[in-house]
Amino acid sequence: MATQATGAAAVPRPAGLGGALGLSPGARKALARFGWALVSVGLFTAIWELLWLLGWADPKLLPPPHIFLGNIPDQARFFNTATRWQIGVNPADGPSPYEAVFITIGATAMRVFAGLAIAAVLSISIGVLVRYFGIFEKLVLPTITLLSPVSPIAWLPVAIFIFGIGNAPAIFMVVVALFFHMVLSTISQIDNVSRNFINVARTMGATKRQIYTRVIIPAILPQLLIVLRLNLFGAWMVVLVAESTGVGFGLGQVIMMARNTFNPSLVFFTIALIGLLGFLSDWLLRLIQKRVLFWVPETAGVLRGL
Repeated sequence: MATQATGAAAVPRPAGLGGALGLSPGARKALARFGWALVSVGLFTAIWELLWLLGWADPKLLPPPHIFLGNIPDQARFFNTATRWQIGVNPADGPSPYEAVFITIGATAMRVFAGLAIAAVLSISIGVLVRYFGIFEKLVLPTITLLSPVSPIAWLPVAIFIFGIGNAPAIFMVVVALFFHMVLSTISQIDNVSRNFINVARTMGATKRQIYTRVIIPAILPQLLIVLRLNLFGAWMVVLVAESTGVGFGLGQVIMMARNTFNPSLVFFTIALIGLLGFLSDWLLRLIQKRVLFWVPETAGVLRGL
């Protein structure tokens, strides 16, 4: 039994399943989150299945999960997009269906994380330089503000003109989708750093470079990582559009093939994969955030019980 202090007395509180299994508090918290995630997804799936059972969802247009997830080998055979349409190549050649799924997932994830890393490094560096050098701000910030409202989809022809067909245009699209907003977010976070921190650093004799490296950048990292996590979902959206133009193979290519062949089951199967990958990507970034920002306490949910 665990205890919870209430005034001067300690009231026993049930330890729960995690406590009964002898898990640490961190492991129990992770287990609880995983359990609620399963409940959330299960509730959504149950509603979808109920609509199908009542006849309100056409299985030919909106197949329920038990249909498009019930025959994974049949769905996996469509993922071999690299050799399926090549002239003179047997569609049966190349990787097996399951290997093709993992190759396709790996290719798309590589483009997302490569673009995410490039955009993060460039945007944070330029955002800091904009505030560090006054002349740099005058030369660069107006152009960034001008291009920021442009939709990433509008850059697709430019990406194809410059890089042709391959991985480069997809990565470029991800970079463009994140870069401008992250630069403006970096500048905004720098402007919002408490002046008390900067004044204390100056009182202690810190130079301008030391103020930026020891005070400003550590102060803005928590919010920048949150912005990076939020933009991660946008990166997944943009890379699918880029892949649909003929990258060669990727989840975007599978979606386009499913649309052209009117295969709703394949569409929803691929959507389920993308959702799972986005969830796992966000989980991975949260783990990185905890490791990098070790000095920031976890305060989420503090006011829920009030």
